[in-house]
Amino acid sequence: MSFDLAVLAMDASADAAAARAMFERCNSVNHADGDLDERVVEFYERLRSQFPDHPPHSADSPWMSTPLAVGVDHVIMNLSFSSKSDAAIKTIEELAGKYRLVLWDPQSQDAYLPSN
Repeated sequence: MSFDLAVLAMDASADAAAARAMFERCNSVNHADGDLDERVVEFYERLRSQFPDHPPHSADSPWMSTPLAVGVDHVIMNLSFSSKSDAAIKTIEELAGKYRLVLWDPQSQDAYLPSN
């Protein structure tokens, strides 16, 4: 089994409805291109330095699908629903906070907004 998490580069006025709409756009074929959001770049670089998303993969990799889905304003991660993902989830939460990214859980429809 697996589950998804996403980090989204949004402004300070973001709420759960806006995060849901952005996640849906990021998963659509009509997602806009543009300049990379530096917060997303930094998040992705730090995350994959600890949990690589390109071969060779270790047996304890948290990823169920690789490479991660990365866009100019998001990273979407498909994680193993097991203890293999515990450390990755903690890192994702910490990095999302550090880079002021919205953490979106599409299963529960919850948005975790960066604290001010």
